[in-house]
Amino acid sequence: MKDSYQREIDYLRVSVTDRCNERCQYCMPKGYHGWAEKADHLSADEIVRLVEASTHLGFRKFRLTGGEPLVRRDIVEIAERMWLLPGVQTLGLSTNGVMLKELAQPLKAAGVRSINISLDAMDEAIYRQLTGGRWEAAMEGIGAAAAAGFEVVKLNCVMIKGVNDEQIVPLARFGAAMGMPVRFIELMPLAPGGPVDERHFFSVKDAMLRLREYGELRPTQLRRPGHGPARYYQYGRGLVGFIGSVTCDDFCLSCNKLRLTADGKLRPCLGQHGEVDVTKALRENRRFALEQVFAQAIQQKPENHSFAENFQVQRPMTAIGG
Repeated sequence: MKDSYQREIDYLRVSVTDRCNERCQYCMPKGYHGWAEKADHLSADEIVRLVEASTHLGFRKFRLTGGEPLVRRDIVEIAERMWLLPGVQTLGLSTNGVMLKELAQPLKAAGVRSINISLDAMDEAIYRQLTGGRWEAAMEGIGAAAAAGFEVVKLNCVMIKGVNDEQIVPLARFGAAMGMPVRFIELMPLAPGGPVDERHFFSVKDAMLRLREYGELRPTQLRRPGHGPARYYQYGRGLVGFIGSVTCDDFCLSCNKLRLTADGKLRPCLGQHGEVDVTKALRENRRFALEQVFAQAIQQKPENHSFAENFQVQRPMTAIGG
């Protein structure tokens, strides 16, 4: 299906939980416990039914997200059941990597084809400051993902001025050594009340200037892993991507996605507040009703996000889905 701006919408990001085993400052506000009343709001059966309904409208690309999707004990089952659905052409997963050491091989066997791993620093202390997690566990997860043989493994870094901006070059060099593209992402206002705010904004332009101090950035169209908005450059032996979600004027021009939140809402845009509830259609257990909800959400997609327009967060990133 196409939205009101003639963009073909064929990519669904499926949040399976808003729980996480880390506390990233740019994602989860201090004290957030949205899952307390009902953890993993949608069951595996409900998630699979929603994904199946979306395929009848032309959705072909899917990514499992959280929170941290690997904290769900049935994540491998969910991935396997999704991959077996006719119409599912690609299946990816986004994770902090902490639990990948044990789960990389089972996820690969279940049908997951690509993995995005958050890695915001090569320095252990900075990583711990940003995430509250264990850098060593994340690195073991990255190694396990490399060994599992996924089609693509990408590393994601959210840039925070004065915190991890000095980590950009070490991360690019690590990605090159591992044969993994590294994507540098602008800070989005999605963790209300948290310790990072607009004072910590570091643009993709700033990141490119930093990298050029140590090497040449060469634009490339020869290799563009994934289906997202990153713009890729060759950097030495590696590949780096830049996601200018705030400063890029045409960032939304080719947006092709919807997000399904863990509590059963379809969100047409990360940077707008509108959501469509799918739980009533799920209870009715009629495929046509589910397809109608997807069609409604597609038609509600705005032309652009509002990140640069004093966007006021109502739900944090961990509750929306990465």
